Amino acid sequence: MAKVLEGLYYSESHEYVRVEGDFGFIGITDYAQNALGNVVYVDMPDVDDEVEAGEEFGAVESVKAASDLMSPVSGTVVEVNEALEDSPELINQDAYENWIIKVELSDKSELDNLMDASAYAAFCEK
Repeated sequence: MAKVLEGLYYSESHEYVRVEGDFGFIGITDYAQNALGNVVYVDMPDVDDEVEAGEEFGAVESVKAASDLMSPVSGTVVEVNEALEDSPELINQDAYENWIIKVELSDKSELDNLMDASAYAAFCEK
């Protein structure tokens, strides 16, 4: 069973957001990295790019497949996880520690559209 952490918000496309103040750290879930297999490349937006909830912001490529990254929230990219440029496999080691982008949230009410840990765990079991 994939690891699901309490206190995060989850999307149906298997991204999570960890909220700290006005910022959200977005990455892919343990379920997603498990399904993808060995991650070999992460395509990330640039700092100052705008992301929109439900819109693509990058991609993760593995030896098996490439998967678009869909933003669970809207906001402005304030940081990208540069460690992933040289070591994309960090996502396989710990998907929750190795977030992909940090955004300044533009509308916190969007979090209400996402799943909590128990709802996401149930969603993954379907």
